[in-house]
Amino acid sequence: MRQSLIWTGWFALALNAWITYWAVWGPNPLPQRIATHFDAAGNPNGWGSPAMLLLLPVIGAAVFATMGVVARFPGAFNYPVRVRLEFVARAQELTLEMIAWLRAELACLFLVLQWLIIDAARSGVGKAFPLLMPPFLIVVLGTIAWFVVALVRLGTPRE
Repeated sequence: MRQSLIWTGWFALALNAWITYWAVWGPNPLPQRIATHFDAAGNPNGWGSPAMLLLLPVIGAAVFATMGVVARFPGAFNYPVRVRLEFVARAQELTLEMIAWLRAELACLFLVLQWLIIDAARSGVGKAFPLLMPPFLIVVLGTIAWFVVALVRLGTPRE
C-alpha cells in the first residue's frame, strides 16, 4: 500500500509540473497578470506574473522530498506514547504508512490548488477556493488522528 501511495504522490507532482508548464509556456499561455492569492471567500487579493505559479510545484516537491528523507530514518521517530520494545517495529510501520498517506495527500492538495489557480486565471472566477481547505484539513488532520490513535493503542501515554 505504501508504494502505491508514493507513486500517487509522484504522479500528482508530475501532473502539477506539467499543468504549470502548459499554463505558463503552452500554446495558450496565461495573461501577464494573474491572481496568485485568494482570501477565505475566494476573492483574489494578490497579483503576479504567471511565473509565480512555478513556486507551488517547487514547494510541493520540496515538502514531498523532505518527508521522504524523514521516512528514511524510522529509528529517530518520536511517538506520542511509550512504545514497548516488542512493538517498535509495528510503530515504525504505522508511522511510515502515515508519512506515505500525508505525502500523497499533500501532493494532491498542491495539484488541486494549482489547478484552481490556473482555472481562476483563465476564467476570472476563484470561488472554488472556500470549498477547498475544509475537506483537505479534515483529510490531513483525520489521517494524523487515525494514526495517532493506532499508535496510542500500542503503548501507554507518556506522563
